[in-house]
Amino acid sequence: MFDWLKEAVSRGYAALLIDSLGPRGVDTVCYGVKGGVNFARGVRDAMQAADHLRKFEFIDKKRIALAGYSWGAMVGVLASSKRWGSTLAQGERFDAIVSFYPGCFTIKPQSGKPYEIVERDIDRSLLVLMGESDNETPATECVAKLGAAKAGGAPVEWHVYPQMTHCWDCRHLDGFSKTDVRGNHVTYRYDEKVTVDSTRRMFEFLEKTLGGKP
Repeated sequence: MFDWLKEAVSRGYAALLIDSLGPRGVDTVCYGVKGGVNFARGVRDAMQAADHLRKFEFIDKKRIALAGYSWGAMVGVLASSKRWGSTLAQGERFDAIVSFYPGCFTIKPQSGKPYEIVERDIDRSLLVLMGESDNETPATECVAKLGAAKAGGAPVEWHVYPQMTHCWDCRHLDGFSKTDVRGNHVTYRYDEKVTVDSTRRMFEFLEKTLGGKP
């Protein structure tokens, strides 16, 4: 995450890193809700972070974007939904959102009704970047649901990188293996070229959506 922060700052952006886990004593939410950190909490944290940024004079209050990775990417997709945004935002919402390798699952909480990560009422510009060989958060699930949302008029675009796994930008996790929440054996592979290209795609999208460079 600090690599992404440095990249954003080098391009003239102000960057704020949101930590929904550490202050709550949570080590991971990859296997489900823990310590009260669910998706609604993640979206609310992001909205509150945006409100915090708007307090500073050097921040353009009409040009605030959210970039999320894996679980944070799922938070980002939800934040692009009109229903989620209007329910959880106390002030203005994000002007653009970029989601790296999100899971586009149907979430089935222990209590309450199931819900989709990809809602069809997306009304914020959303870019989703995914890996073809990602078996932890499969791109095929996302493409189908994003396509349905786009067909309904949602401002969504996406790109799938051939042969890429989950976390292609995670240099420090190259070769890391685990069994995910759905029982899949997953291995992360860092790819420098795709990291560079996904960087290009993200900042070009932000410039286009937010109206020029910062």
